[in-house]
Amino acid sequence: MTESQHIRPLPCKRMAAGALILNTQHEILIVKPTYRDDWLIPGGMIEEQESPCAACIREVHEEIGLHLPIMHLLCVEYKSQDGNKSESLQFIFDGGVLQPKDIRMIRLPADEIAQYAFLPHEAALEKVNHKLGRRITVALRALEQHRTLYMEDGTIDQ
Repeated sequence: MTESQHIRPLPCKRMAAGALILNTQHEILIVKPTYRDDWLIPGGMIEEQESPCAACIREVHEEIGLHLPIMHLLCVEYKSQDGNKSESLQFIFDGGVLQPKDIRMIRLPADEIAQYAFLPHEAALEKVNHKLGRRITVALRALEQHRTLYMEDGTIDQ
């Protein structure tokens, strides 16, 4: 048996990466996509042969027009298969704190993002879906604790 015959197809997981971006009042940047009802943090799907960090940098630039020095991973969540949605990994990186001059530079692609807002934590949670809201809360905790946190299906592994 050759090596190629021995290797079976490896499993694939959906992956997405987003950025937790704050303003100087510690409000969270969320964006309203044109293609769904709820709001999101800037970010999106990770493409083939792309790292989660590179995807986050690319998606943030595509969605708000800013090149941010995104490096520190705040949290990652493994999500089990849920109905028709296959299992996935969801990454949230630290997007830093935007100064007023940076906020004035935000440019939205009209075909993808309808609007953006900076909201306090609780108000942001009212706009995003509850699963993303849990990740945002964990990411804020990770940011405050200067660490990275891991979740599985909404539960934090401490």
